[in-house]
Amino acid sequence: MASRPNTPSEITRFKRTGWFSHEGIAFPLGVTWIPEELAFNFALYSKHATNVTLLIFSDQDFHHPCLRFEFSHLTNKSGRIWHCRIPESLVACGRYYAYVVDGPPTHYEWERHAFDRDKLLVDPYAKSIYFPPAFNRNSAMRPGSNIGKAPLGVLPTKHPPAPTTPDQVPFHQHDLIIYEMHVRGLTMHSSSGVAEDRRGTYLGVIDKIPYLLDLGVTAVELLPVHQFDPQEGNYWGYMTMNFFAPHAQYAQDARRAADEFAQMVAALHAADIEVLLDVVFNHTAEGDQTGPCYSFKGIDNSTYYIPNGSDEFPYANYSGTGNTLHSKNRYVGRMILDSLRHWVQAYHIDGFRFDLAGVFSREEPGSTIPTDSALISAIRADPVLGDCRLIAEPWDAAGLNQLGRDFPGKRWYQWNGEFRDDIRRFVKGDPGLVTSVMRRLYGSDDLFPDNLMEACHPYQSINFITSHDGFTLYDLTAYNERHNLANGEDNRDGNQVNFSWNCGCEGDVDAPPEVTQLRIQQAKNFCTLLMLANGTAMFCAGDEFLNTQNGNNNPYNQDNEITWLDWDRLEQHQDYFRFFKHMIAFRKAHPTISRSRFWREDIRWYGCGPLVDFSDNAFHLAYCLDGISQEDVDLYVMINTHWEETIFTIQEYDGRGWKLVVDTSQPSPNDIHLPGTEPSVASEQINLKGRSIVVLMRPPKAREKTVLAS
Repeated sequence: MASRPNTPSEITRFKRTGWFSHEGIAFPLGVTWIPEELAFNFALYSKHATNVTLLIFSDQDFHHPCLRFEFSHLTNKSGRIWHCRIPESLVACGRYYAYVVDGPPTHYEWERHAFDRDKLLVDPYAKSIYFPPAFNRNSAMRPGSNIGKAPLGVLPTKHPPAPTTPDQVPFHQHDLIIYEMHVRGLTMHSSSGVAEDRRGTYLGVIDKIPYLLDLGVTAVELLPVHQFDPQEGNYWGYMTMNFFAPHAQYAQDARRAADEFAQMVAALHAADIEVLLDVVFNHTAEGDQTGPCYSFKGIDNSTYYIPNGSDEFPYANYSGTGNTLHSKNRYVGRMILDSLRHWVQAYHIDGFRFDLAGVFSREEPGSTIPTDSALISAIRADPVLGDCRLIAEPWDAAGLNQLGRDFPGKRWYQWNGEFRDDIRRFVKGDPGLVTSVMRRLYGSDDLFPDNLMEACHPYQSINFITSHDGFTLYDLTAYNERHNLANGEDNRDGNQVNFSWNCGCEGDVDAPPEVTQLRIQQAKNFCTLLMLANGTAMFCAGDEFLNTQNGNNNPYNQDNEITWLDWDRLEQHQDYFRFFKHMIAFRKAHPTISRSRFWREDIRWYGCGPLVDFSDNAFHLAYCLDGISQEDVDLYVMINTHWEETIFTIQEYDGRGWKLVVDTSQPSPNDIHLPGTEPSVASEQINLKGRSIVVLMRPPKAREKTVLAS
């Protein structure tokens, strides 16, 4: 690492005014441009380091730094933070930076160091990451120098743009519809209609905003956009390298990733669409002892990761990816909070979905599960983050499940895995699920009770049938078994139990027309129940036009046509798309469905007749939901998951008023009637075909006449 030796004594020859100008300051962490001094301030946390060196590189030479600064603990360290201030004149050639950190060997099982005096390391607080042309992941996976092949932090601009005013986006309530999507996968397919140079990018998302508006979504939940390892093979992005920088490979121009990401967010906000980020604070891309050393390991391994106390398996692995971030460490917790604030303040992000949030309840060495989490409490109490939507995946990969009241974030939204499983099994035709499905439609009060102590809300339940992890909605109706051979793991990866049903034929090859039609009908049933349930609705991008992954239920490493949305299917399934988007519109138009509170006295449950069948062999359910308290229509819903036709008797039929809105057994356009076109119901008896749902609506005026008549 030969370079011109800029030593502390040389730098002090420049005129300084005060201690901080001479020594630098410990806050904020990362690199900061100080305009009044024409200097950069660098600050890096490392509790156990004995030597820290800063290297600055030009954009012409990634092997020989143009400046090398050796920190002295006597002048450049405060507590556990190493810091310095470098005049602009000494780094005029510089554009990128990195650190080399040295320290002691491992002392004992719970203090396991991984210092390497030759390894180039990325600043955990870098706001932008640059990958030189010779970047090579393998060089970070072995001891010794990786100079020229290592990712680098980007020095901040010396003339930053003026602070922008946060975009004014409505806080959606009963009309919140979350669209879980992958930035690259949304537009990467040649059928996307996006210009080739914008496919798979932040700018490509902008081109799809008119489509999102037509569909009716009001929030997008982006799969990870934190900079992740571009050579690790994780298409989903759940292998974070840095928690502050937007993923450069999603930009049309990688050096302008931050600007392009900001453009995307602003454009979505201009369309009144909230932007939520899927964030991964449970592990990093560095993996276990065989994984790469990019940053955290080499800076302070025993601070950033929970140890396992084993030579064979030195890292606790509650994430299923090799390591677990030590979020209970105060400096790691501070980094997480700083990261979240950065995305809110710099990009005006509206909220976050926390991957495997159960990890936040793990303590060193991970065996204790407390009833509270200091980090989760700090996030909710933070004045910047207090107004954000906070969504938890309330479990981890090692068996901890805190869904509902057990999760320490009492006001957080939560992915409701029980809603997913119960609705899948019910629509599939499994018997004995009526009681559970009543709970799920009602808002899952068994998980989110509104008793005096808990006072939960049904909207805290994120209701979903599918997500990125698992079968698509179409594949849920087309495959009994996973088909993951393309992943290279001998079809052993992914969920073994999917609660799916192929409707009589595995996959699309040789599927007869009647099977294809039944699949579409089942997909309509899933959509209908999702949109009629109390709670917050979320679905996976592409489900609205029956996108398929050909039975792959774990395509985490498939950056190809398996995972890219095939927009040709939108043309092929226009009738289904019409149904899906009008079900979204129906939900948004009727606040009686999704409420802040449970339905309580407004709901009356029935079966085919006046009584609900709670037996283990039950396949039928009906209910009437009064809308008067919400100044809305009444709804009467009848569900037949049996394969045979069944006659339902409307229990609140008065000879007038009820109109037919949905019949999932009917072909388009009679499967869903648009406002003003709904036909009147002429009989109290409705014949529901096998595996179908019928939804009736009674306008307020008709309800008033019924009350007067009675």
